[in-house]
Amino acid sequence: MDLELAPDDRAFRDELRKWLARNVKKRATSKPRTLEPGAEGTVEGQRAWQRKLHDAGYVGIGWPREFGGRGASLMQQVILGEELSRHGAPGIIGILSVQMVGPTLIQWGTEAQKKRYLPKILTAEEIWCQGYSEPGAGSDLAALQTRAVLDGDHYVVNGQKIWTSNAHFADWMFCLVRTDPEAPKHRGISYILIDMKTPGITVRPLVQMTKDAQFNEVFLDNVRVPASNIVGEPNHGWWVANTTLQHERNMLGSPTHSANLFDGLLRIARARRKNGRRATEDPVTRQQLAALKTEVEAMRLNFYRNLTEAMRGKEPGVEASITKLNITSLNHRLAEAVLELLGPYGSLYRGSKHLVDDGFWPYELMFSLGMIIGGGTSQIQKNIIAQRGLGLPRAN
Repeated sequence: MDLELAPDDRAFRDELRKWLARNVKKRATSKPRTLEPGAEGTVEGQRAWQRKLHDAGYVGIGWPREFGGRGASLMQQVILGEELSRHGAPGIIGILSVQMVGPTLIQWGTEAQKKRYLPKILTAEEIWCQGYSEPGAGSDLAALQTRAVLDGDHYVVNGQKIWTSNAHFADWMFCLVRTDPEAPKHRGISYILIDMKTPGITVRPLVQMTKDAQFNEVFLDNVRVPASNIVGEPNHGWWVANTTLQHERNMLGSPTHSANLFDGLLRIARARRKNGRRATEDPVTRQQLAALKTEVEAMRLNFYRNLTEAMRGKEPGVEASITKLNITSLNHRLAEAVLELLGPYGSLYRGSKHLVDDGFWPYELMFSLGMIIGGGTSQIQKNIIAQRGLGLPRAN
């Protein structure tokens, strides 16, 4: 594994750094970005930021050029993610669209679907949400019961989705529905695209422990969807869905955020006192910091090892599950370590003048716990690793 950048990649990084220096609001580099109020924190403000990134050529850079991307290498995609994080740039509002449904449409969609949806995904003109989980089908996704019955040239969809991120402002949903109830559980499922303005759709926000309402329940009551909105073949949606899930686990498994969290932890440890001295001089704290730093570095190097294998053309296996399992747990423990150092101040969240880093750390503790569940729970990831990676039998 060569950790030195090739000349083209170095030139891309330097060009990107110059653009970010001109276009990202300056802040203390060691302070984590919170969910800041103001223009960037509004839906329209986030759309505008994504359009600005797109106009500069930094959205969907890994997509083929014929679909609006740059055909960028995997290394350049990694550089983009690292530099955006390092400069404290806001995330893009269409992250699910660009990193999940977009690549899925490129692989499975018809030419008409690609032409219709891909350009508006890149510019954030249309935002997407993911209609997978149901009240009785979360970890066991294939148990989904939302039905789609063919009626002429439309499917009539009835059912309920839950934990649907951004459904309260999304324009479209990529959704799993059961089109053949007589087929075995993993068959008879179709992957369909639903316009969220279609009559019969009701969205009810769910308030999280962070006090935000990013998740939603979505009820579908006789929702008519054109049959042409099926992606791939009818009743073969499980294979299409797994393409999306693979991109989701890669998205949730970046080590850059963990490195930034550790930098914040170290900054706070240097500023706080413990047992009458600076926390970084306390032997127990020093051991904890060393152990966490070792994990952060191990995940960074493991990420680059997987990147090297991908660049050599190796087909992905269980690597995304391994990374997702470890990164989400590590991020949660990093936030726990900060709150332990902050003591009583760590429990302060919003509305107090004594907040540390604007209440970022309790938010991160709660949000990272959700990420352990989201995108396939840790228990599901362990089963995938055991069965598909190690060849172990299913538990009875």
